[in-house]
Amino acid sequence: MEAATQPAIFANAPDALAGDGRSVLPTSLEREIRAIYRRSPLYSQRFPLHDAPLQWSCYREIPVLTKQEILDRGHTAFFADYAAIERGLQEKRYEFEHTSGSTARPMTVVMEDGWWNAQLRRAYLAHPELAQYVDRPYRKAVLAPVGCSSNLCPYEDHPFPHRYFDGTVYLNLSSDPFVFAEAEWDRIVLELQALKPEVIEGEPIYLSLLARAVQKRKVCVPSIHTVILTYGKASRQHSRRIAEAFPAKQIDLYGSTEAGYIFVGDAFGDNLRAIDGNAFVELVPWRAPSTSAGQSRLTDVFQINVTTRDREAMPLLRYFTGDIVRRMPAGYRILGRERDLYVGADGRVVSAFEIDAALPDEFSCWHWSLVQVSEGRWDFQYVADAIAPAGMGAPLAAALGPDMRVNLFRRKFIQPAASGKFALLKPLAR
Repeated sequence: MEAATQPAIFANAPDALAGDGRSVLPTSLEREIRAIYRRSPLYSQRFPLHDAPLQWSCYREIPVLTKQEILDRGHTAFFADYAAIERGLQEKRYEFEHTSGSTARPMTVVMEDGWWNAQLRRAYLAHPELAQYVDRPYRKAVLAPVGCSSNLCPYEDHPFPHRYFDGTVYLNLSSDPFVFAEAEWDRIVLELQALKPEVIEGEPIYLSLLARAVQKRKVCVPSIHTVILTYGKASRQHSRRIAEAFPAKQIDLYGSTEAGYIFVGDAFGDNLRAIDGNAFVELVPWRAPSTSAGQSRLTDVFQINVTTRDREAMPLLRYFTGDIVRRMPAGYRILGRERDLYVGADGRVVSAFEIDAALPDEFSCWHWSLVQVSEGRWDFQYVADAIAPAGMGAPLAAALGPDMRVNLFRRKFIQPAASGKFALLKPLAR
């Protein structure tokens, strides 16, 4: 059992946690925690703080904040006087977004004007490929679920000029790219050609299907130098299809509407790093759900609790994002949502990474989803131009563990969740 007085583990660079930090919290972390307590009455209601320097034992007693608690309490619980916030919304000093939170109960997120752009700028500065775009005009195209993490993703049928803001065009008018009509893809590809963006950003499945549309129309967009994969988990299959149409550097930018951007790195480079200026990223050793092998901690696998920095409206303290990461030699790898990870009877943890590795080199698809339908049976659904190689189910079953069976189903489309997002792995709920 971890000693209560032992320092917590963080993904941040050591310089971000200034101070001694052995028995008491680093100065920068304690300063942010006390600022959060001043800005939001929610936290003192949950766990009052004393005036003495905070020790690690006290830090660990601060309850972890979850999405469910935010949904249950409502966004107004973060504010002492929500009427003042409503006036601020009318005066454009604040803005709000809705994130899926859960597919049944959307989460309302309030942020001060300028916060999103400021943390996006810090995210860009944290990676050399993105830093080149900071503080200079450039053109970007976005293709993602409507109501996504961007402040401006539209969801009404606006003509092209009204979906173009500060050098960025938002390409789609609705979610679920599998049901876009050919005329809709014609419009999207034409706008892409007209804009000539240097950067294209999007949800990986959306971008994969855009790559299919571009190739089908025999179109090239040579202006694109950088592809940002965000809003959802990418498979190597998506990455390869995107690279065939847009042969540019691919960047993985991980975050959420409520917390902002948290990690950035090369796509599939296993070198994600915390964006120190945006958040303190606490690493809590993850205990996999109980199996026949029992419940055990996994080496270098963590849940992440996020404490936002320099945020006035709805600051988050020890907020569990729901994602699990693995520490790698050069940085971190996002394994995915906790609910989307499969833990086998032998204790192995299976993510999209392990499934990608089990797919044969000759297999090619635009999208796939592996769905557990019973204790020992899975359906591998895929959208592709050709039938999967014979026998491909066997290595997939081996990746999942002993006594598993995988059936292959080629589909014309795979439906997303109500939020417009896709899940690559869908294990049964435990």
